[in-house]
Amino acid sequence: MSGGVLVIGSGASGVAFAARLVAAGRPVTMLDVGRRGPRPAFPDADLPELKRRLDDPFAYFIGPADEALILPEEEGEEYYGFPPEKGHVFAGHEGLPWKARGFAPLFSFAAGGLAEAWTGGSYPFNEGELAGWPFGLDQLLPRYSAVAREIGITGAADDLARIMPLHEGLLEPVELDQHGLRLLAAYERKKEALAGLGFVMGRARLAVLTEDRGERRACDRLGRCLWGCPRGALYVPSLGLDALIGRPGFDYRPGHFVERFVPGPGGRVERVIARDQKGRELAIDCDELVLAAGTLASSRIYLASLRAEGAGAVELGGLMDNRQFLMPFVNLGMLGRRYEARSYQYHQLAMGLDLGGPMDYVHGLVTTLKTAMLHPVVQSLPFSMGIATRFFGEMHAALGLLNVNFSDSPRPENRLALEDAGDGGPARLVIDYRPEPGEDERVARVAGRFRKILRLLGALAPKGMSHLRPMGASVHYAGSLPMRAEGPEDSLDPEGRSRRFANLWVVDGSGFPTLPAKNLTFSLMANARRVAERSFLA
Repeated sequence: MSGGVLVIGSGASGVAFAARLVAAGRPVTMLDVGRRGPRPAFPDADLPELKRRLDDPFAYFIGPADEALILPEEEGEEYYGFPPEKGHVFAGHEGLPWKARGFAPLFSFAAGGLAEAWTGGSYPFNEGELAGWPFGLDQLLPRYSAVAREIGITGAADDLARIMPLHEGLLEPVELDQHGLRLLAAYERKKEALAGLGFVMGRARLAVLTEDRGERRACDRLGRCLWGCPRGALYVPSLGLDALIGRPGFDYRPGHFVERFVPGPGGRVERVIARDQKGRELAIDCDELVLAAGTLASSRIYLASLRAEGAGAVELGGLMDNRQFLMPFVNLGMLGRRYEARSYQYHQLAMGLDLGGPMDYVHGLVTTLKTAMLHPVVQSLPFSMGIATRFFGEMHAALGLLNVNFSDSPRPENRLALEDAGDGGPARLVIDYRPEPGEDERVARVAGRFRKILRLLGALAPKGMSHLRPMGASVHYAGSLPMRAEGPEDSLDPEGRSRRFANLWVVDGSGFPTLPAKNLTFSLMANARRVAERSFLA
């Protein structure tokens, strides 16, 4: 691999990093487990037509083993369920056993990683949110623009620009449904009162095409977003990966589970140790190694490598995730109206709540419930199932869901470590997380503020239906190997390079020093591109 770069993982950051290097003529080899899901059935059909044309719609939507059902008696009931089509995204791997306290982790060994199941939200961090980082917005803003031009991101110069910087490359927003139009019109009427609550609202910024680009076609509002856009309008990293495969200088090797890397003299990584699909051990030489397997998986590789070299019981502190709560609401002006099945299914509107400093900012996303997995909402209504089903039919068009995201900061007690599994197998990843003191009061205060805001917007949020999701549910993981201007051995320099190993870089969320409330995938891609340009192409 002389002169080449070895990248571990094909998620959003790995693909963005590799794409930048390959475009500049630098050879890249990418190791990945790389599981793939089924190809979309009847790609030009909207959801009602798809249900009519499928031979077995129950198996498609619920699964042959009813795996997509979320039962009311389950602890920690969720409003979001993933369909069988996304099962490959979250399937585990025998090479990564784990246990967790205070955290509900999700792992992905899919081609494209965890962002294969994202909702497309692409919200840039602002200067204040980068205050704890070793560089400022000037280094990210041109990369936000470059990523937007490359993958297609919609947005508008509206009130949200006060809290998220405008960048180049924005497409026209997706078409708003009647639900969103009413909320936005109410916001314009009540803007002065809402500003006094620290609230702004505008069009969601989404990684969704509203114009055709090559083989990817513009959103046609088929209502199939949750199952995976059959037109390729909603960007997922596997689309970027597929665009790289076959290009000169890019060598993609799926079917490889990376266990660790092996350092040599002078603190340089010499090779990685992986296992193929038959369990055979492989040693792959490298000149430069880039970890992009996701925060949890990259941290496991890092810890396993130190462990194999006799470093002892090393821990990585500072694990972060965005706490989320879900607040169902009823848009009263939509009661009794016919719901629109044809629309973009995820959030069309975004909200911001400024409670003081940049890390006190709270990010909200509005989803209107139309053709998503609706049974968790129906069964949560305070009626019998028969009455709840009839009641739901009358209010279907009026239902919405507010997804509220909080920021997180690094704390040493939130840690990752390895321990012997006790069965002779690979070491177990141990995840410990404890919420920040006062979190319950903070969540309750914000929930009350959003109920008041929704009332001003003509909507009602029943208090008993809000759901606080467990830590780990957002899959916005970060912070285990943070970038710092100066830092300990197990941290990164401002260019994403390891302070312990001279030819190791980390470009996933592990390197984020803090975690603002906004969805992080867009910033992952922008930072990966920044590292590529400053460390490999300068």
